[in-house]
Amino acid sequence: MTKEKIEQNLILKLSFDFALSIINFCEKLDAGRKYIIARQLLKSGTSIGANAIEPQDAESLADFIHKFKIAAKEAEETQYWLLLCQYSESYPDCNELLIKIEEINNVTGKIISSAKKKGS
Repeated sequence: MTKEKIEQNLILKLSFDFALSIINFCEKLDAGRKYIIARQLLKSGTSIGANAIEPQDAESLADFIHKFKIAAKEAEETQYWLLLCQYSESYPDCNELLIKIEEINNVTGKIISSAKKKGS
């Protein structure tokens, strides 16, 4: 996988750029000694893209859908951690990340829905 290939695919671009933003946000959390949330958020926020790359070489439509569902679950988990940050006192602002994760959720949902229709 190359950066060029990532740039040509909407969900890969969104999730890659999001992962970079999550890394920066988690560094702020670490600096503020919010280690547990930082670790959870870093894991789920960066795995969205890793899981979105896998279906690019899926063995079947069912495999494609299954792998995208995993990416969608990671995105939902990430949104949960971000909501905790948003509503917790003394956490840095994460509104921009919440907007980005909502876009990722919408795109993954559409990909899964379209793939399911294709298989019907």
